[in-house]
Amino acid sequence: MSYEAKMMEMKKLLKKKASKTDEKPKTQKRETPPPPHYEKRWLAAGLTKDENEYGVVYKRTVVYEPEYRHGDYELSGLLDTVERWREAEEMHPLAPDFSQPLVFFDTETTGLKGAGTLIFLMGFIEYTEEAFTLTQYVLAGPDQEAAFLYATDLWKTPMSIVMYNGKSFDMPQVQTRWTMNRNVLPELLKHTEIDLLHGSKRIWKNEMDTFKLTAVEEEQLGFIREGDIPGHMAPIIYQDAVKNGRAELLMKVLLHNEWDILSLVTLYIRSTDLLLQGDGLSTANAKTNIGKWYTDLKSFNRSKDVLMDVIAEYGTEEPMAHFHIGFLLKKEGMHLKAIASFATAAAGLNGREKVIALEELAKLFEHKVKEPERALYYTKEAIRALQDDHDITERFKMRMGNELRHREIRLKRKLFPGEAQ
Repeated sequence: MSYEAKMMEMKKLLKKKASKTDEKPKTQKRETPPPPHYEKRWLAAGLTKDENEYGVVYKRTVVYEPEYRHGDYELSGLLDTVERWREAEEMHPLAPDFSQPLVFFDTETTGLKGAGTLIFLMGFIEYTEEAFTLTQYVLAGPDQEAAFLYATDLWKTPMSIVMYNGKSFDMPQVQTRWTMNRNVLPELLKHTEIDLLHGSKRIWKNEMDTFKLTAVEEEQLGFIREGDIPGHMAPIIYQDAVKNGRAELLMKVLLHNEWDILSLVTLYIRSTDLLLQGDGLSTANAKTNIGKWYTDLKSFNRSKDVLMDVIAEYGTEEPMAHFHIGFLLKKEGMHLKAIASFATAAAGLNGREKVIALEELAKLFEHKVKEPERALYYTKEAIRALQDDHDITERFKMRMGNELRHREIRLKRKLFPGEAQ
């Protein structure tokens, strides 16, 4: 056979192989698992059944009128809250994405971590058609997980999702469970995540001993739970409901989750009131923390406005406000005003902040005001404060101590040239 003939035969062979590989594989029909044996008992307890192409999921829906009150706040306050964010045009971790629906979200899981941990309850509250609607999805069992995840529409529409510790816990858990079902489910979308635990820690730092949601509810929202189940009991109750069909206590878990999500709505209202309005019910500490938060976000004008309001109202009674505004004044080149602020802070504070305020005074007098004698005085005061305060960490003492001693030596050389150091 000639070379040309061999090439023609090879082309025919390649065509045949290609046509076989081009054939689309036949899709096998996915068999959905049957409903669980305890379905009637769950339905009798107040759940409803929802079916999709992956199986069944059970859910509960509650509709609240805008005037519904949870603690000290009406849910209708959320409408004003969203409008304030819109008017503020503020780039902030708590600001929603106005192109997305705003949803409040919480989960209950069978454990805290690990691939074997299941989410068994997901709850959402959204404002729809002049009312607030809570929808809770309950996992019927491990074999119905794909149906449970699919029902949430987290694959369907990007949302601004408000959570409490959700960035560290809830959403990573959702991502894990979605990954376990990735061959079945549509892709999980990227959502805007707003975490109120982070916000609460920024606003009420130094004011609250714990940031558990129940503590925030009582101290900041005026809501006290009565008849609530302990959170650690929720997985045990769910496992019993799946094993034995008992749904009475499972409904208590749903109530626990409902309160969690209602508190997210009112906490979002409360936090926004403080951030954008300077709520009169706030403390000097919270207002100062908010001013510092704006500084960290590089929103310097708003930070300065907040801190100046605190100083105007509380004067030297809130030295931390003077401490933070000192850095803003220094940044603006208002060195004498910065000196006055740091002096007030140093006189009223203890610990790290006192030492830092004294160091800032030394820097300003050395480099800006050109008074090395005063700079040396404040350097020695900072060293003394560093040595006398037993609550300061050794790491901070070592780092700051080295810097202050180098400053002291340099200033002495300026003031006393030729003398042995």
